[in-house]
Amino acid sequence: MIIKVKAGQAHIIDELQRRFGDSHDVFVHNNRVAVQGIDESDLNSEERAAADEIIDNPPAAVQGSRLFHPEDTIVETAHSQIGGDNFTMMAGPCSVESAEHVMKMAAVAKEGGATVLRGGAFKPRTSPYSFQGLGEDGLKFLRAAADAYDLDVLTEVMDQDHVDMIAQYTDIFQIGARNMQNFSLLKAVGKTNIPVMLKRGMSATIDDILNASEYIAAGGNHQIIITERGIRTFDNKYTRNTLDLGAVPVLQKLTHYPVIVDPSHAAGHTEFVIPEALAGVAIGASGLVVEIHDDPAHAFSDGAQALKPNEYLEMTQKAAAIREALNMPVHEKSEVEL
Repeated sequence: MIIKVKAGQAHIIDELQRRFGDSHDVFVHNNRVAVQGIDESDLNSEERAAADEIIDNPPAAVQGSRLFHPEDTIVETAHSQIGGDNFTMMAGPCSVESAEHVMKMAAVAKEGGATVLRGGAFKPRTSPYSFQGLGEDGLKFLRAAADAYDLDVLTEVMDQDHVDMIAQYTDIFQIGARNMQNFSLLKAVGKTNIPVMLKRGMSATIDDILNASEYIAAGGNHQIIITERGIRTFDNKYTRNTLDLGAVPVLQKLTHYPVIVDPSHAAGHTEFVIPEALAGVAIGASGLVVEIHDDPAHAFSDGAQALKPNEYLEMTQKAAAIREALNMPVHEKSEVEL
């Protein structure tokens, strides 16, 4: 249950915490109190009188819900503000291949307006015989490249045993689609104060990803970014996954966390990445995370979906134009010559 407390009744918030805190999960955000496992009949007359609104059936992912936390969460890092009215570009190679290569890709990412450098040092590959990443050396290369161009680091953590080590190098943890419901891992990153990008699982519903995000929030970490990266449908012949663009506004209605789009893993083929990226911008995502490579044919992983530098720069220019058009007042839009 969520109780919206009237102005001037702050003592009721303390009272609710005192009364229910030992036996129930109690969360407070400004004048809203969420108490798990009770209903209105459990409140006394003073508490009911102090309530401006009582929501009896909140979603299971209550801390991530706009019913509990109406305003947008802005995830702040050294170089980025993610969420709200901000738009964040994240780019980099699928895998960190060498110190020299990731440095080159950092320069390209920066040129296109990115504030976050993505790159994998530990890779969850479909085949155990595929390249698995450079490990901690890769993290060192990634961190050095990001620092050289004033970028934040985004990298995947696959195992709860790696959390402390990766935390030394990253600004944002990535939880990949395959680990979206790895609850031990979610709990582990939830105990840190490092932002977490949570990617939607290939077969996950919207409620599934919201409930997964609640595992992170339950540990005390509310710096969460949700990523739509395509889901598995009946047709994956022409694209790797099906980009569920409709999930973006739905998630934005349900949760206060930033929602971004990953067109690379959705499309799976370079020729479709830019159109899907631009569609993500147009539908109002808070950012994009894309893979880039200067020689995709010889990339260590996922070369088929990597944008070449010129393609990436073309995409970022078009994305900026779409953002500008979306933010332009209607009377000005009518004056634009086509």
